[in-house]
Amino acid sequence: MREIVLDTETTGLAPEAGDRVVEIGCLELVNRVATGEIFQCYINPQRDMPAAAEAVHGLSAEFLSRHKIFAQIADSFLCFIGSSPLIIHNAAFDLGFLNAELGRLDRPPLDEARVVDTLAMARRKFPGAQAGLDALCRRFRIDNSDRDLHGALKDARLLAAVYLELTGGRQPGLGLNPGQGADPAADSGGSVALKDPAAVRSARPPRSFRPSAEEEAAHAAFLDGLTRPIWRG
Repeated sequence: MREIVLDTETTGLAPEAGDRVVEIGCLELVNRVATGEIFQCYINPQRDMPAAAEAVHGLSAEFLSRHKIFAQIADSFLCFIGSSPLIIHNAAFDLGFLNAELGRLDRPPLDEARVVDTLAMARRKFPGAQAGLDALCRRFRIDNSDRDLHGALKDARLLAAVYLELTGGRQPGLGLNPGQGADPAADSGGSVALKDPAAVRSARPPRSFRPSAEEEAAHAAFLDGLTRPIWRG
C-alpha cells in the first residue's frame, strides 16, 4: 500500500486572499514504511513575503524569487503523488492551498476523499488533548528539536513518524482482544482491507490419537511388570 505524507509552507493563511504555496514536501510510504523516495521544492509565489510568515518558515521573497513558479513544478508534483492516499496534518489547510494553485492552472482539484487527516485522527484518539504536530511529537517522544523553523519536508518526516504511532506503532493491527486494532482503516480513514485469517486458512484432515495395536500390546506388557497397577481398574 503506497501512501504520500505531504506538507506545505505558504505566505499566509488564506489562499482566497492571495496567499500562495512556497514549499511542498512529500515522503513516500509503502506498507507504512518510508522508502526514501521524496519530492521537495521551493516555489516562487510571485508576491511579497509577510514578516509573520517568514518568521515561521524562514523563507524570504528574495530567496524564493530564484525558484520556479507553481506552474513549472505542477506536473512533477502530480506525477509523484499519483493516485495514492495523502497523509496530511490539518488537511483542509494544505488541500485548500494546493487546490487554489491547481485552480489557477485550470487543473482538477485534489479529491478530499483520498486524504487522511492526522489532526482529525489525533482528536478522535486523544479527545480534549493538544493535537498539533509539536504536541504529538512530545506525546510519542519523537525528536523535533530542530523544528525552530518549519519546513515542508522536515514536517512531512515528523508527520510520517506521528502517523505510524497513530495507526498502531510499528505493528499496526496488533491487539490482545479480538477485533481490537485489527483495521487501521478505521483510524486512518483509508481503504485497507484485511482478510479474515479463518477465510484463507486451509483445512487439515482430523488426526486420530487412538493408540495402535502394537502400542496397546507394549502398554499391556509394561503393566504386567507392575504390582497392582492402577491403570487396570
